[in-house]
Amino acid sequence: MTEAVETYQTVYDLIKRASRVITPLSPINIFAARHPWANMEEETFEEVARSFEKTQNISLYPSESLLNSAIQRGEIQQDIIENKLAQWLKGRNDDLNIEIIEQYCKQTIMNDVNNIMISNHDKEKLEASLANMNKPYKNEHKHVLSSYIMHRSGQSCLDVLNAQMIKWCKLYLDDTQSGWSIPKYGKGFYKTWNEMAQFDPALNKLMRHKIKTLPLEPIESIYYCLNQLGMTEDDFQTYLEAHLLSLPGWAGMLLWKDEQLVLVTDYLAIRLSLEWALISDESVELSNKDNIDIAPIVSWIKCAMFTVDSWLQLSSEDQDIYISFANDFDHITRHKLLLEAWEDTYEHRLKQEISSHISTEYKKEKVEAQLAFCIDTRSEPFRRQLEMEGPFETIGIAGFFGLPIEKCELGQHHTHNALPVMNKPQHKIYEYVDTRQTTQYIEKKKSLSSLIYTFKKMKQNVLPSLLLPELTGPWLSLQTISRSFAPKSTGWFINQFNQKVLKKPETKLSIDRSQNDHNELPIGFTKQEKIIYVREALKLMNLTEQFASLVVICGHGSHSANNPYASSLDCGACGGSASGFNAKVLATLCNLPEVRAGLIKENMIIPEETVFIAAEHCTTVDDLQWVYVPELTEQATASFEKLKNVLPKISRNANRLRLEHIPGMSRSKSKSRTTADRLSSDWSEIRPEWGLARNAAFIIGQRALTEQSQLDGRAFLHNYDWTKDLNGEILNTIMSGPATVAQWINLQYYASTVAPHYYGSGNKITQTVTGGIGVMQGNGSDLLTGLPWQSVMKSDEEYYHAPIRLLVVIQAPNVYIENLLNQNKTFRTKVENDWLLLSTIDEKGEWHKW
Repeated sequence: MTEAVETYQTVYDLIKRASRVITPLSPINIFAARHPWANMEEETFEEVARSFEKTQNISLYPSESLLNSAIQRGEIQQDIIENKLAQWLKGRNDDLNIEIIEQYCKQTIMNDVNNIMISNHDKEKLEASLANMNKPYKNEHKHVLSSYIMHRSGQSCLDVLNAQMIKWCKLYLDDTQSGWSIPKYGKGFYKTWNEMAQFDPALNKLMRHKIKTLPLEPIESIYYCLNQLGMTEDDFQTYLEAHLLSLPGWAGMLLWKDEQLVLVTDYLAIRLSLEWALISDESVELSNKDNIDIAPIVSWIKCAMFTVDSWLQLSSEDQDIYISFANDFDHITRHKLLLEAWEDTYEHRLKQEISSHISTEYKKEKVEAQLAFCIDTRSEPFRRQLEMEGPFETIGIAGFFGLPIEKCELGQHHTHNALPVMNKPQHKIYEYVDTRQTTQYIEKKKSLSSLIYTFKKMKQNVLPSLLLPELTGPWLSLQTISRSFAPKSTGWFINQFNQKVLKKPETKLSIDRSQNDHNELPIGFTKQEKIIYVREALKLMNLTEQFASLVVICGHGSHSANNPYASSLDCGACGGSASGFNAKVLATLCNLPEVRAGLIKENMIIPEETVFIAAEHCTTVDDLQWVYVPELTEQATASFEKLKNVLPKISRNANRLRLEHIPGMSRSKSKSRTTADRLSSDWSEIRPEWGLARNAAFIIGQRALTEQSQLDGRAFLHNYDWTKDLNGEILNTIMSGPATVAQWINLQYYASTVAPHYYGSGNKITQTVTGGIGVMQGNGSDLLTGLPWQSVMKSDEEYYHAPIRLLVVIQAPNVYIENLLNQNKTFRTKVENDWLLLSTIDEKGEWHKW
């Protein structure tokens, strides 16, 4: 018994280690950016790329076509490619002639090779020559066994297995979307499946019998099936990883629902059970032998270094030398060097732009208002327009404003963690109003919800569904026509309806600590917590003195119609939701007399005439919407009026610049806001805005560093003054939170561009929302984890997002960076293993690459 327990504990530990290859996938309505390889950063980027190439045939480097396009567009400089190649060759000690290998490398990396066709006869001769060598070169791809077995239906067993898993995952994870849901009875995924699969007509009698004989516990079933499939214990983890990566979306959703791995264990138990049942005597085993790889030889022939005959005349030792070099300079190495050249080209141009616009003599007139925006790249162009139009200072900080809260908005049934997804909330904050207003508002919401629910149930039932077209046909026809041919007017009408009929009343926040009898998060903050959160937020903003009479805390959100990915356009630092709520909480705290009194003791004095208000930057139409405006002082009122007066012009200019990048959009200055409104209301629009596409840098420093630079909306901007951070604590906080969020966003866009059909979500037009939790392609695919094709590509042939890793630029002396790397081991690992890039600008203004 003890031996069995130890064995099953070992299997559980292997599952835990194997789960590093997937990442939690949240439901589509709270879609938050995820770093696909967050748990694999102990390995280098190249090591992970080679592993995925071997196990999944997935390339994690930009494709040859993407790289060639970047070279043609001038985004990769030729001289930088040559420098990268020279550095790579310098680190080698080959027995080949240096001129020969330089010519070979230059031709292959630039794809400047002859289009020579190798005949089948010549291929056989080359394969025979390799087979006779002492160490023949083979393609070594490691896949699950079912990928090598043909099912009697004519499909591979892997395709049948995946179809079964998709079916059962959809049923088990359904969020009230389907008419008939799976009876769960609290037994868990595996046990529920085990009971029901014995009656599944899609499985033959032999398979159902096999399932009936399986152990009832998932861990036991996993161990049993691994042994039945012929796996050795050394292969267990690799084999479990391969199964998790076969459908990373569904596995990721199960991991999100239960990070204790109970559901993931059930999932693996079902997969392995089905695989074992599928591989029966009725199946035909395909050739599982490794194919001899002649690609390295062909690459030398295409570079006109050899002909087939001259190659065969070489000795085995010489052939081995040439093949070894070609294998070392394979497509992964070539694409790695080109990606690094792409990144270096961007960094070189960013350095030129910033260095040429820094002016120590630049001074600004008295500031009327200070506006703190999220670091989101879409804020940068809007901030620049604000600063151009008046005496306004803008500030960058992560959009959750350092508040670890779970929010519960008025009229919502569910709460939401309004902070980065890698962190846990510490407080719960409710919106509320007096009882009478609450009752009226909630009754209206319930009435609308009941109407929608009734409509849905009528569609799902046989007899009512026959009556439904007669009742709703005219109204739905009118809606279809109006939303298709007059989207802007229809959108305006819907907004007016929401504002007049479903308008949310003025709300208050439960910011004062109160008792919670349900052993949940504490509601509100203590007095000391209020002071601490405000103090730390102001420090992160570098706003501890010289306060303007008006300080605007600006969250951000978006608005689009018929868009499953709407939450991906909201605030990534708030877990995929709009951050106006957080802005309101912070502004409210900053106005409290007890908070200001507490800050005085910390030498942080906020003048009496200074008032904090909250707004939300709608990134789809580039406008500010006021969410909290308390009673203003005379000075603050004057500043507020100035700000409101220039906002229409700022919105118009920001929209004009943004729309220039959206294919097919008018560039008319006078109609830019009209066009933006139409895009946000058009239910057929596949690209209401670009989101954070083309993000490339995270700049941490004073605003004066970048204020005069044209950053083209590609940089996350976070305020920081190293002279006020003597122990480096603020910098460490920025790197642990906001910089990590930015890196996750960057790598999600990267993955969706380089591997769109694996880590993206394909074409938006052919997507299907399934189970109320995510999207698939068609009616049966993996649950898609990333961004749609239209979020990163201008067209099928032209990319928009440049897939380069995030460049972090810190304005601080080198000693600060050394201390940071020594103190923050996680960040150090990211840098050392090439998961992000690091450069700094020291106190003398000199640029350093780390």
